[in-house]
Amino acid sequence: MRRDYLIVGSGLSGAIFAREATRRGKRCLVIEKRKQAGGNIRCENREGINVHLYGAHIFHTSQREVWDYVTRLVPFNHFVNSPLANYRGRLFNLPFNMNTFYQLWGCVTPGEARAKIARQIEEAAITGQPANLEEQALALCGRDIYTCLIKEYTEKQWGRDATALPPEIIRRVPLRYTFDNNYFNDTCQGIPVGGYNPLVAKLLEGVEVWTGCNFFDDRPHLEGLADKILYTGRVDEFFDNRLGALEYRSLHFEQQLLDQPDFQGNAVVNYTSREVPYTRIIEHKHFEFGAQPRTVITREYPHEYSQDHEPYYPVNDARNEALLARYRELASASEQVIFRGRLAEYKYHDMDDTVASILQLVKQEFHE
Repeated sequence: MRRDYLIVGSGLSGAIFAREATRRGKRCLVIEKRKQAGGNIRCENREGINVHLYGAHIFHTSQREVWDYVTRLVPFNHFVNSPLANYRGRLFNLPFNMNTFYQLWGCVTPGEARAKIARQIEEAAITGQPANLEEQALALCGRDIYTCLIKEYTEKQWGRDATALPPEIIRRVPLRYTFDNNYFNDTCQGIPVGGYNPLVAKLLEGVEVWTGCNFFDDRPHLEGLADKILYTGRVDEFFDNRLGALEYRSLHFEQQLLDQPDFQGNAVVNYTSREVPYTRIIEHKHFEFGAQPRTVITREYPHEYSQDHEPYYPVNDARNEALLARYRELASASEQVIFRGRLAEYKYHDMDDTVASILQLVKQEFHE
C-alpha cells in the first residue's frame, strides 16, 4: 500500500506531523531506528519512576496555542524547574538571581547586587566586540559568576577552552534581581502526568509505526513507499555527507538505581567545576513529585560526537554555519522531502518551538 507520507523519526516533530496528517485523511508511515518510538523524549519506568532516558525534558512555553495543543492530548503537572549549581561543594541557585548573589557575595538588595556586578564588568575592561565566549561572559556578568558558574561548565560541555569558543554561544547571561528560582520565564510549565510516553502514544494513535527500522539501511525501498518524506534526522547524513560532515556534541548517560528515597532533593543539579567529569545529575522522581522508597539518578557526561554516539548539540560556529547554508540549498531543491527538527535543521529547539514549527508546517502543507 502506498502512503502519502513517510516520516523518518518518531520524536516530537515526526509524531506531531503524523497525527495531524492522519487526522486530515493522509496515510502515514513512521519509521524509527530505535526499538521504541518517542525519540529523545522517550521515558522508561523504573521502580514507578519515569526516567528521562535522553536527558531532562521540561516543557515550558508562553505560546498559548502550543500549551493548549499538548494539554488537550494529555494532562500536565505543575513542575517548575529550579536547578542548583554545585561548584566545589558550594551550592548556588539558578538562574542567576538574588539568591545566587546572596550566596556569592552576601548581597541582600538588588541595588547591592547591581553595583557588585557593574564593578566587576568594569574591572574586566572588555572593550569593543568580545572576541570569544570568555570575553562575552565577562562583559555581561563579571568575574565571579563567570568563574564559578559558567567557565568550567561550558568548557566541559563543548570540549574546548572558553577562549576558543565563539561569543555567540552566550549571547546573554540572564541576571534576575528578584528572589525567584524559576529557571524559565515562560507562563506555562510542566511535565506530562506519567512522563512523555503517554504523549507519544496519543500522538501516534492510529498511525502505522515501524520501530527498529533505519532509513539508511533500506533507503531506496523506503523512499518508494510514499509520495513525500518528512525527514527529521541529520541533514548532512541525508545527503551522504557529500559536502562534509557537520559537527555535533554528544552526551553519555549513566543511570543508577539507589536504595534510598532521595539523593539530592532536586530534579537537576549542575556540577560546574572541571574536576567533576559530568555536567549534571538528574533525579527523575522530582519531576513528578515522587514518593517512592527508592530513587533513580542519571549522570550526564558531555562527549565528542562520532558515528557510535547520538548527535545532541549542533556546533554553530562560522565553519558549520557556512556548511549548513550549502546543505540548505540542497534541501530546498528536494521538492518531495521536508526537513524539520533539531537535526534536520541543525538547530537546537526547545520543545515548544518544535511543536509550533510543526503546527505551522501542517497549515502550510495542507493550505489551511
